[in-house]
Amino acid sequence: MSSARSVAALDPGRSVVEQLRERVAAMERRPAGEPVATLPGLADLVPLHAGSTYAVDSASLALALAAGASRAGEWVGFAGCADFGAEAAAELGIELSRTVLVPDPGEHWLEVTAALVDVLRVVVLRPPATVDERTAGLLDSRLRTRSAVLVVHGQWPRVSARLSVEESAWTGPASGGGELRERRARVAVHRGARPPQRADLAWPGVHRVDPGPDREAREIREVRPA
Repeated sequence: MSSARSVAALDPGRSVVEQLRERVAAMERRPAGEPVATLPGLADLVPLHAGSTYAVDSASLALALAAGASRAGEWVGFAGCADFGAEAAAELGIELSRTVLVPDPGEHWLEVTAALVDVLRVVVLRPPATVDERTAGLLDSRLRTRSAVLVVHGQWPRVSARLSVEESAWTGPASGGGELRERRARVAVHRGARPPQRADLAWPGVHRVDPGPDREAREIREVRPA
């Protein structure tokens, strides 16, 4: 895993400034709105696009949204994520050698995030406080210029989509010791005033699963008129 200082040290034999300029120039040539690699299980649920911001309510969803780009060879970063789980990230396919982690940017979180957006494809941010429209707008403009993606773990004024976990359950041994084998979660994607889109996902791997007859029957009963 890289620190904030080592993001530019891609090649010790070359100028750090030169490599940063090349990376920034390459990102500026990418058009805003172009597709960004996404995990197969999320591709039709929440396809990522350069220049956009997405909000999530859990660390597992934040990792999942960053994993596709990392698998595709892109650099990704995490700011304000003091509880970043390297093992969980690697399990999803995030390449730690191309990952920048700034666990506690403190009061300079906005400047740190903007700097990461300048050179990384996907940046996950956990803001330390409520963010106003003006502050969000500054980063929105930066994202479009650099063709990067921002994933916010928490609230954000303007986003392309908000992802939230509505239900979650683990499977494993019924009693005694052992390891948890799989986590299943129902994820809702909210886009503006439209009805949310829902899907059942399973970890590890974040792949789509059948909700099963019990849940389908329960949902039918819930919507049946009285």
